[in-house]
Amino acid sequence: MTDNAAHPNERISEAEQAVLEALWDAGEPLTAASVAQRVGESRGWSLATVKTLLSRLVGKNAIATQPDGRRFLYSPLIAREDFLGHESRRLVDRLFGGRAASLFAHLAEAEALTESDLSEIETLLKELRK
Repeated sequence: MTDNAAHPNERISEAEQAVLEALWDAGEPLTAASVAQRVGESRGWSLATVKTLLSRLVGKNAIATQPDGRRFLYSPLIAREDFLGHESRRLVDRLFGGRAASLFAHLAEAEALTESDLSEIETLLKELRK
């Protein structure tokens, strides 16, 4: 998988991300019907809606298709970690002027960080400084 398959120009919508999550969680290629079962039912999406989302993701080079008889199998071209890294950077750049410290300051001021979160962040920072 490559980290620039759908990046940086093509934004993945929240609905498209839900489809990607189903593919990542499966760990194997899925049919459109299988994706619809995993994600469509809980969101009230029809098979046609799921197929539209799959088509958009194919167009963005985020997923690949492979013929399997009269149907297609879909698999991600983007690793989950690469997607999260790209989206995190985009968020920090867009909302916090590229400064991750500003994001943490905002979360702390909004009391959105628990003591457990703060402990995890401290541990992570110590590891990064080694």
